[in-house]
Amino acid sequence: MNQDIIPVLLSLLVIIEFTIILFLIYTIKKNDKTLKNISNTIHHIVTYNTDEKVMSFSENKCIIGLMENINIILNEHQKIKANFRKSELSSKRMLSNISHDLKTPLTVILGYLEILLLSNASEKDTIIKVYEKTTEVINLINKFFTLSKIESGDIQLTLEKINLAELCRKAAIDYYQILTDKNFTVDIQIPEEDIIISGNEDAICRILNNLISNAIRYGYEGKYIGIKLYTDCNTAFIEIKDKGKGIDKKNVSNVFDRLYTLDDSRNPNLGGNGLGLAIAKSLAQKQNGSLELVSIPYKKTIFTLKLPLLTY
Repeated sequence: MNQDIIPVLLSLLVIIEFTIILFLIYTIKKNDKTLKNISNTIHHIVTYNTDEKVMSFSENKCIIGLMENINIILNEHQKIKANFRKSELSSKRMLSNISHDLKTPLTVILGYLEILLLSNASEKDTIIKVYEKTTEVINLINKFFTLSKIESGDIQLTLEKINLAELCRKAAIDYYQILTDKNFTVDIQIPEEDIIISGNEDAICRILNNLISNAIRYGYEGKYIGIKLYTDCNTAFIEIKDKGKGIDKKNVSNVFDRLYTLDDSRNPNLGGNGLGLAIAKSLAQKQNGSLELVSIPYKKTIFTLKLPLLTY
């Protein structure tokens, strides 16, 4: 649907809803001053597209109930407008960032190719650099289309019985040597007993790999990583913790947005592209779970994956 049509349709929907309400108001009590005030307020809201609420004093229970329901409709309308604005902003930022993220490595590739054409020296090293940058672009494109497929519903995850404790132990073993080589303190808290969930093994492994890689990349200054698995009631929790630079409170709500990266994460030495966390969150939601973040810079940054336990 054309983006320009959506606001018009939303406005028409609101006008139709309020027209019905006004008709009901008119048939209930024609000459009631309170109803006239309500009518004038609604007219002002529709005409000027404001975010105000209907407020009027009345002892009539029907009128009070009517105002409450009108305000419920107004709240829903405001949510729709806010979601539309957020979606529009996200789309614009996505197009801008994907252009930047693709252009930068491609420009480097062209530079290396020019060197290759103009000089016979160090051809092998140059070709290796071209290969690495080409791989970087391909990985970025693959991540972008993976996320698009997940969000559009083209990828359906098969949920099956999984021992989450076993997957966490495997992830810890896979990264243990890398972490010790980088002089990280590794704190692993995984219970010995099985923790069974209904999920998708590949999706959970991808989420864990992304979270642990992020903790290594962005928590490097803290030299600490924690992997903790525990349960509470009907939910399993996996916490990936680091003590690095962290994320400012104002940015926490944005980290799961597509192609959102913090300014310093665009440092080529860090290699972030703003897609990994968006994919991880979408995969968690596809398994009836969630992915949350709490961060206090230089003290703790904790990503928590929540998944429902298998109870039968």
